Amino acid sequence: MKYNAVIFDLDGVIVCTDECHYKGWKQLADDEGIYFDKEINQRQRGVSRMESLEILLERAEKEYSSEEKNEMAERKNNYYKEFIKSLTPADILPGVIDFCEELKKNGVKIAIGSSSKNTPGILKGIGLDTYFDAVADGNQITHSKPDPEVFLLAAKLINEPAENCLVVEDAEAGVAAAKAGGMDVLGLGNAVKDTDATYKAENLAKFDISLIK
Repeated sequence: MKYNAVIFDLDGVIVCTDECHYKGWKQLADDEGIYFDKEINQRQRGVSRMESLEILLERAEKEYSSEEKNEMAERKNNYYKEFIKSLTPADILPGVIDFCEELKKNGVKIAIGSSSKNTPGILKGIGLDTYFDAVADGNQITHSKPDPEVFLLAAKLINEPAENCLVVEDAEAGVAAAKAGGMDVLGLGNAVKDTDATYKAENLAKFDISLIK
């Protein structure tokens, strides 16, 4: 195949936790009396928790200290962790398993590259905690997407140079991160609008795998 490894983002690519994130941020916003809707939530896709909090706070009527912001981010994460407890293998997105099995059959390594610190819990909930050759996540990095750190770490963990890896992403920040790291990108969902994506598909079920053979 064209690539020795495929690195997958988690949220929106392997499993959809968008609603869990939205509900967590909405609950926090309601706590603080800040207006928040799904359009604002879309701007939080693919960025770090603290960056997401700053987007929410654009509508705030008061200033928050660093300590207050840290507490708010932790509160949102606790809400989110409660919501993701309900995830099961049924929440794996269309085409994921078939695509991964085809890659494995062809000797292609598969890894996760996610900025989320909740990656281990999500993977366990959907039954894929031992499925991938390597997992790089928010617990191991200091820079979130669009910085390429998480994808470069994933490539390092599977002993592959960046140019041999294809990244699968659904967010513009993730596409930018992959390109900054010297990797080709398959853009799914919202990322199909991104002109920097090497390949595009609505989801993995609709991607023609022969394009990378």
